[in-house]
Amino acid sequence: MSENRTTTVRRIGLTLALVLAASTAATSSGFAFSPEAQQMCTGDAFRLCAAEMPSIPRITACIRKNKSSLSSGCRAVLDKEDGAAPKNKVATTRG
Repeated sequence: MSENRTTTVRRIGLTLALVLAASTAATSSGFAFSPEAQQMCTGDAFRLCAAEMPSIPRITACIRKNKSSLSSGCRAVLDKEDGAAPKNKVATTRG
């Protein structure tokens, strides 16, 4: 198999692993990225976090850790989602 073909097969495999991991994480809480974030950040995930695949928690941590190195599109989507995410507030009772 030529080097170019091997690279293509590897990229397809990594893409499938990322899609599978992302779809699995969509059913679990806490680590799922929105479809928009997945679309905008997939390239960044491959570029910066390929060693963390297919672990969604590790990819998420890697993306967050490398926020300053993300593409502008990925960073904008994550900033928007971070701003829209409900904040965990502690309920207090007044008495």
